[in-house]
Amino acid sequence: MGEQRVSKLNNLKNRHQFFNSLLNDVKALDYMIRNDWFEKGITRIGAEQEMVLVDQKTLKPKTNAMKALDIMKNDKWVETELAKFNLEINLNPLVLQGKCFSMLEKETKTKLNKIQKTLNKLKTSIVLTGILPTLVKTDLDLKNLTPKKRYFALMESINQQLSGTAYELKISGIDDLRIKHDSPLLEACNTSFQVHLQVDADEFVPYYNIAQALTGPCMAIAANSPLVFGKRLWHESRIAMFQQALDTRTSHDHMRESSPRVNFGNDWLHESILEIYKEDIAQFQPLICPDIKEDSLDLINKGKVPNLTALQVNNSTVYRWNRPCYGISDTGKPHLRIENRVLPSGPTVVDEVANACFWIGAMKGMYLEYGDKIPDLLLFEDVRDNFLKGAQFGIDTTFNWIGDKKISATKLILNILLPLADKGLKAHNVSKADRNLYLGIIKKRAKKHITGARWLLRGYSELTKQTSKDEALTVLTQCIIRNQATNKPVHTWKPPTLADLKEYKPSALKVSEFMDTHLLTVTKDDILEFAINLMEWKSIRYLPVEHKGKLKGLISSKMILNHLATTKKTKNKYTTVGDVMSTKPSVVTPETSIVDAMKMMKKKKVGCLPVVQNDELVGVITENHYMNITDRLMDRLKKEMDTK
Repeated sequence: MGEQRVSKLNNLKNRHQFFNSLLNDVKALDYMIRNDWFEKGITRIGAEQEMVLVDQKTLKPKTNAMKALDIMKNDKWVETELAKFNLEINLNPLVLQGKCFSMLEKETKTKLNKIQKTLNKLKTSIVLTGILPTLVKTDLDLKNLTPKKRYFALMESINQQLSGTAYELKISGIDDLRIKHDSPLLEACNTSFQVHLQVDADEFVPYYNIAQALTGPCMAIAANSPLVFGKRLWHESRIAMFQQALDTRTSHDHMRESSPRVNFGNDWLHESILEIYKEDIAQFQPLICPDIKEDSLDLINKGKVPNLTALQVNNSTVYRWNRPCYGISDTGKPHLRIENRVLPSGPTVVDEVANACFWIGAMKGMYLEYGDKIPDLLLFEDVRDNFLKGAQFGIDTTFNWIGDKKISATKLILNILLPLADKGLKAHNVSKADRNLYLGIIKKRAKKHITGARWLLRGYSELTKQTSKDEALTVLTQCIIRNQATNKPVHTWKPPTLADLKEYKPSALKVSEFMDTHLLTVTKDDILEFAINLMEWKSIRYLPVEHKGKLKGLISSKMILNHLATTKKTKNKYTTVGDVMSTKPSVVTPETSIVDAMKMMKKKKVGCLPVVQNDELVGVITENHYMNITDRLMDRLKKEMDTK
C-alpha cells in the first residue's frame, strides 16, 4: 500500500540524506544476499485488491472513499488509493499448498462484502474492473486526489519532472484516444489485482526471468480493460494508460533514449535483484523522501535485519510490471517477492483468483521445466514484443515462443502453459480441487475465446448501435456489478442488453457524455457548394466552421436554404461558407448539464450547439441527441407501466 510518512525532496539536505540512505540500503541488501540471510524453503503467495466506487443510481465514480474508511477505521486491511473513488485491500500471505487459492478467494470475498455493507450506507457500490467504463476525463481532476501527504508529494514531484507542457495520451485501437491532461492523476483510471510470489534469494534471477516471459500470455487471458472514456482501445488499456499517465519525457530532435518510469525492462536479469534496484536508481530521479529512522548498515553490523525503507519507497515509485519486492516475514527473516502488476481487477473474485493461480502455477511449472535457461531459449526482444502485443490484442494475440514458434494465445495456454501450471502447483501439494477449479476457469475461458475484455468490447459495440455511448457504458457497469455479485466467471456471462439497466437518469449528466467528437467541419473560405454536398453525403444538417481548431461559426441547412432563396447568383463569383454562416453561434462547454443544453436549444430555437473548451472546438450536440434520450426514457417508462 506504500509508506505514507513521506515528503518531497525539496532541499539539498533532504536529498543528500535520502541518497545516502538509499546507497546504504543497496549495500545492506548486497551483504544480506552474499551472506545468506534470506528465508528459504518456503513459498508464500499474497495479493492486493484495488476497486472503484460508484454511485448506486448514476453508476458514475463516487468520491467518498475517505468517508467509508472513517466508518471502517478499525479495519487496518483496507486503505486509500490515489483517487477518492478508489480503495485497496491487503490480503493475508498464504503458504503455497493445500487449498490456499480457495482461502484467498474466501478472504477476498469476505473483505469485499464487509466494505460493501459499509458502502451501502453511503449509497455506493464496489466495481471490480480494470478501467471503469463510466469514468470520464473530468473525474481525474486533482480535486479528486485523496488528501494524504504521500499523494500530494508524489503528484507535485512528478509534475516537477515533466519536460513538456502536459501529459499526453495517444492510444489506438478500434477507436483512437488523443487527449492532454494537466496531472498524472490519470493513473487513477487503473485498478488491478496485484499478485505476490515469494521466492528464495538464490532463485530470484530465474524466477524473475520466467515472470517476464509469462507476462504477455498471462495478460492476454486475463485482459479486462478495453474501454477508456467511451473509446475501444487495447484489450488491456491499463498498460498504455499507466505508462503515459506518468511519462514525463518529451520529444527531441536527437535520438537520445530514456526509459519511462512505468516500464517492462530492457534486458534479462543476470546476477541478482540488485541489478534492478541499481538500474532504477541510476535512471530515475527520486520522487519522495520517507521518514527514515534507521541506519541499515549499522543494523547489519549489529546482526539485525533492516527495513530498507529508502530502497522500498524508491522502488514504489518506479513502476515495473514485474516488480521486485523486499520484506520481512513473521519469522523475522528477510524475504524476496515478485509482484505481478499486469493482472486487472475483476471481472469477479473467482476470475481474479483463477488468474493468480494460473500465473503462480505457470511460474513454478516453467521453473521445473526450464530452470535458469529461459534467456537461452527466448530473445528478450521477443518477450517484450509479447508483452505489448498481449496488452493490445489480448486473447487474439499470436506470441513468439520457445523454439522460435509463432503460436496463438489460446494454443499456448491450452497446450503448453496450463499443463505446466498444473505440474507446478502439484509439486507444491496444492489441492486437486483448487487446481481443477481455478485452472479449469482459465481452460474454459481459452476454449470459449472469451475474456472480460472480449465481453466488454462485444457488448459495447452492440449497445452503441441501439443507444447513446453514455447509456451503453452505464449498462455495462450495471451488468458488471450484477455479475460480480454472483461470482460466476466471465466466460459464463450473458451479453449485456438495454433491459439490464432498470433506471437511467441523463438529467444529471453532462454534455461531454453525449456530444459527438468525431466532427466534420468546414472553413469560412470553403465554397458553399462543398458544404451542401458534405451535408447531403453524411445526412447532417449542421456544420461547425473552424480555423486551426478554433470555432469561427456555424452553418446549417436552414441558413443555406434562406440564402439561396433570397440571394441572386452572381456570375464568376463563388459563394463561400463565410457569406452564409452564423459568426456568433450559441455554444456550451463539456461541463454544461444536458438539461441546460436542451433548455438553451429551446430558448434560442436552434438544433445544434458547438461544444467549446478553452476556445477550442471539441464536439457538437444536436437535437438528435435529445430525441434519442427521450426515446429511450419513453420506452423504459412504457415497459415499467406494462409490468404494473
